[in-house]
Amino acid sequence: LYFVYDAMETEFAATADEGVRNLDMPALRRVPSLEKDMVYYFGDDWKSAVKPSRGAAKYAARVREIAQGDKPYLLIAHQYTRYLGDLFGGQMMGSMATKSLNLEKGQGIAFYNFEEIPNTKEFITTWYKELNAVPLSAAQKQEIIDEANYVFTLNIELFDELEGSPVDAVLALVADSMLEGLRKTNPWLRGWISGEFQ
Repeated sequence: LYFVYDAMETEFAATADEGVRNLDMPALRRVPSLEKDMVYYFGDDWKSAVKPSRGAAKYAARVREIAQGDKPYLLIAHQYTRYLGDLFGGQMMGSMATKSLNLEKGQGIAFYNFEEIPNTKEFITTWYKELNAVPLSAAQKQEIIDEANYVFTLNIELFDELEGSPVDAVLALVADSMLEGLRKTNPWLRGWISGEFQ
């Protein structure tokens, strides 16, 4: 995931799209925590040793393609799908990974710890309010939802690449948890495009 988030957060910081910038809240940033985890798993020289998988490279390329295109507001789909998915199940996922992989307590799970977000529910409510404030047409909202659906596919491809690895079972549970959390928000997305939750 490091390479995906590195692409996302680089483009979020560089974009001129005001909506994307407003939703790019510092508390959500994952690259610093992912870097800590990479050092834990692969050592200090991980940047020279670890390369993106095919799925991660495809995912990162999609993020860059959108950022450099004429519809940068589609980056909102990536903010929504990744960050809110992480928030919905982060604490549980970190606990599962620690137990299943016999990790040292608190080690290798920095990605799942949102230290600057003490109340997940309140934070998500605030994030949704910011999303509602973004001036988007109904057509643009539908494009974002369509992109979010594609992001689901990209995430599934990432997890499929892990089949047969020692952490496969854990990550499958993590993926299911994340996707289930996001499925629960789909009614909200439908309400968003119809204006019900404005």
